[in-house]
Amino acid sequence: MVTSLIPPTLRGYRASWLGPDLLAGLTLAAIAVPAQMATARLAGMPAVTGLYAFIAGSVLFAVLGHSRQVSVGADSTTAPVLAAGVATVAAAGTPRFAHLVSFLALMVGTMIIAVGLLRLGWISEFLSTPVVTGVLAGIAVQIVVRQLPAILGLAGGGTTTVGRVHEVIIQIDHGSGWSAGIAGAVFTIIVAAEGLDRRIPGALIGLLASVLVVDGFGLTSQGVQVLGAIHGGLPSFGVPPASWSDIRGLLGAALTVAFICVAQTAATVRAPYADAQTAGDFNRDLMALGAGSLAAGLSGSFAVNSSPPRTQIVISSGGRSQLASLAAVAVVLAVVLLATGLLKSVPQATLGAILIFIATRLFRVRVLRSILRFDRLEFGLSIITLLTVSLVGIEQGVVLAMLLALADRTRRAARPRDVILGREPGTEHWIPPDIGRPTEQVPGVIVYLLYSPLWYGNAGYIRTRIHEILDSAAQPVHALVLDANGIPHIDYTGAQTLAGLVAELRRNGVTTGIARSSHLVHHDLKHSGLLKDLGPGSLFATVEEAVNAMARDS
Repeated sequence: MVTSLIPPTLRGYRASWLGPDLLAGLTLAAIAVPAQMATARLAGMPAVTGLYAFIAGSVLFAVLGHSRQVSVGADSTTAPVLAAGVATVAAAGTPRFAHLVSFLALMVGTMIIAVGLLRLGWISEFLSTPVVTGVLAGIAVQIVVRQLPAILGLAGGGTTTVGRVHEVIIQIDHGSGWSAGIAGAVFTIIVAAEGLDRRIPGALIGLLASVLVVDGFGLTSQGVQVLGAIHGGLPSFGVPPASWSDIRGLLGAALTVAFICVAQTAATVRAPYADAQTAGDFNRDLMALGAGSLAAGLSGSFAVNSSPPRTQIVISSGGRSQLASLAAVAVVLAVVLLATGLLKSVPQATLGAILIFIATRLFRVRVLRSILRFDRLEFGLSIITLLTVSLVGIEQGVVLAMLLALADRTRRAARPRDVILGREPGTEHWIPPDIGRPTEQVPGVIVYLLYSPLWYGNAGYIRTRIHEILDSAAQPVHALVLDANGIPHIDYTGAQTLAGLVAELRRNGVTTGIARSSHLVHHDLKHSGLLKDLGPGSLFATVEEAVNAMARDS
């Protein structure tokens, strides 16, 4: 009875974990405080709401989730989507804008909980890695462009990426050298700390150093913009106001953010450094994440997400359970209640530098290079998605990415790879001729291997391919062996097309046999009537057996 009251993330806790968890919690807090405040800027919200989001997400995930080490809070991937979505129905910087960002968190949380309850976590695998890489890179570009005014001490302006860059260019003569210098110094500190040890809180060190410099040299009089007064204390709780019209306007952004959260949480809990998960555990984590967004929305903050970098920090710092996140929450809560007055001199350029560093982590150049080496078409999908997200919008980019991924997968399935096999001399092995070993052909017999299901999308193409192969053969063909080892299943249209092909070949004096079919393909052949049409003895256990039998019958 008592055990059932203990959160799953803390069950089986050992006393030896306490020290490492507390140390990991302090490290996480040192990294989270400046990063969460900076992320709030991306969402168009007051800096303190980023800290509220971290508290809400961390506590709810620790209590309701399953994964022991996942860190949850404000996220730089989804924050720009939140701001862009709400900006379509409310002016940024207004109370209505802040209310709708919080209401959007309620919508996102509800959707994520529904995904978990309905066990739909598998949708996290709906986008390919090249497309996801393009989405993240596009978001990185948007983050950098949005932070240029802050790090250069400019007023900024513009509503699109191109427009914002244009405003920076025409205002550049009015920039602040001090702001740019602070941003450059903070960025350098973060990079250096990252290079030495990811557990070193470079962002916090840079933030404290920049505050000391601003206060010590009176740089606010030199044009350096600071956060100013921050209202700390506990937030007020309640459902933010929103009309039905607002809800309809926010639906697209809510779906986009929810989808990103599901995909990123899957990547976090299933990463090599994370503890093993089952499908049921993952769906539970999704419900916990959704509950965190609900709590954040009710507290006047914004939707939360799991964080792969912070999770890796917890693990590399020795954290063994969610007690590490709860320890970090205690530190952040102390900042919210007691120390927000110390943050009034934080330069806007400092937060901008932190966000630009985060953007460099999202723009994965090595992955893009790897994709280019593997397949130029998939690299093209990454670049198209990158440009759409960065130049048009994140929601539009995600939708386009999903359509492109589906189109690419459909194209590949409709035009599958195939090969004519040859026998390795002196053996009974039939292998592709392009793997570096010599092969030989049996006169009059073609062995055809298809690497795909036979379905309505490719049935006509496969029939045409086989006719082309037979027509272009160096010698007359009297037997076709279909190696079904690469065919997982056949649908009704595929079976009917194959039956028609068998009949056509029979009329032309070509017999057909099928080798190495699985029990699933055998089932499809039997129930389609094709097995009866092929005749007895048309199925073979091996390619060699099929070739020998059909060569004797010729």
